[in-house]
Amino acid sequence: MHLTPPSDAPPFDAPAARRLREALGMEPGHVAYGLQAQYGLPVGPELVVAWERGLRTPTAHEVTALAGVLWCSPAELLHAARTLREHRTARGFSTADLARRVGLGLDAYVRMEETGRWRGTERQSAALAAELGLSAQQFVTAAGRDEDLAELLRSAVTTRWQAYVRPLAKVVPLERAALEDVLLRLHADYQSRMVATLGWGGGVGDAGDGAAGREFLTEVVGHFWERAKGAR
Repeated sequence: MHLTPPSDAPPFDAPAARRLREALGMEPGHVAYGLQAQYGLPVGPELVVAWERGLRTPTAHEVTALAGVLWCSPAELLHAARTLREHRTARGFSTADLARRVGLGLDAYVRMEETGRWRGTERQSAALAAELGLSAQQFVTAAGRDEDLAELLRSAVTTRWQAYVRPLAKVVPLERAALEDVLLRLHADYQSRMVATLGWGGGVGDAGDGAAGREFLTEVVGHFWERAKGAR
C-alpha cells in the first residue's frame, strides 16, 4: 500500500537508499539502529524497508539522518531538487542555519519556503545561490519565478528588448552585459522567424500563419537558457 507523502516531503530516491545501504553491507536493522542511536529517531527496520520500496517517504530531517548513517550526502538520497526546500534538504541545512547564512530572519525565510516564492534582496539572492550551489537556472526555478521569466522574455523578444533588461535582472542572477547579449540574440532570432513568414510581395509565405514565431515564444525560456550557458 502506497501512502501519499506530505506536501513538504523531499523528492526521496528510494532505489538509491537501498543501493547505498547494500554497498555498505548493512541490513535494514543496522540502519534503524543507527538512526535511533545517533539521531534519536524511533525508526524500526520495517520503516527503513518501506522507504526503500517507495511505500513511505521520509521527512527532510529523516533524510538528513539517513544520509549520516549511510555515509553519504543528503543529495545522494534525492531526485533532482527543484524547490527551495528540496535544495536546502539536499545540502543538509536546517531552516534556521540557511536563514542566518543568507541574512534573513527565520520567520521570513520559512514563509518564502512554504509559499515557494523567494523575495530576498539582490545580496540575499546571491548568498542563497552560493550557499545552495545553484546555477542561474536552478535559482529561478527554486525562487518560483519560471513563469515571470517566460512572460518577460515573450514581451522582450516581441517588442523593444532594451526595456526589459532591468526587470529581467531582478529575476535572473546574470551580469547586465551577459543578459543584454542574450536578449539581443533572442530578439534577433524571433524577428528573423517572423520575417521568414512573409512572401516576396509582403504576402504570406510557407509559414505565413506565424507558426514559427509562436513555437519560438512557447519555447522561449529554453532558448534563453541555451544562449545563457557560460554567462555569469
